[in-house]
Amino acid sequence: MKNKKIVITIIILIFIIAVIFLFKDNILKIIYPKAYKEVVLIYEEKYDVDENLIFALIKSESNFNPKAVSNSKAIGLMQLMEETAKEVAKKNNIELNEKSAKEELFDVYKNIEIGTCYLSILMDRYKNKEVALAAYNAGIGTVDRMD
Repeated sequence: MKNKKIVITIIILIFIIAVIFLFKDNILKIIYPKAYKEVVLIYEEKYDVDENLIFALIKSESNFNPKAVSNSKAIGLMQLMEETAKEVAKKNNIELNEKSAKEELFDVYKNIEIGTCYLSILMDRYKNKEVALAAYNAGIGTVDRMD
C-alpha cells in the first residue's frame, strides 16, 4: 500500500511538471502580463530603459490598473506623484498641463512616458538599477533635489 502511494505521488508530480513545462509561456503571460506593450516599447526605446523593468514596475506599482490611486495619492499605472510628474515633464519637455496634470496622469501614454523618463533619470543618477527602483518606490521627491 505504501509503495502504491509513492508511485501515485511520483506520477502526479511528473504530470504537474509536464503541464508546467508544456504551458510555461501561457502561465508566464498570466503571472507577468505585458499589457500596454505598444506604449512601453515606444518609451523604453526613447528613454533607454529595459522594457521588462518597465513592466515589472507597472505590475508592482498598480498591477496594470491605469486608474489606480494610492493612499499617498500616486496616480496611474506607474504610480506617479503629481508634483514629481510635473517636474519631470517640465525638465524633459514632455507636454503636461499644469492645471489638469492629475487627470492627464490617468492617460496610459502620458503616465508611462513620464514614469519611464523618471526611472531613466534615477538610473542615470544612481548607476544602479536596485537603488533607482528603491528611490522610485520611496518617492525621492522633486527632480530638483536630484540635480
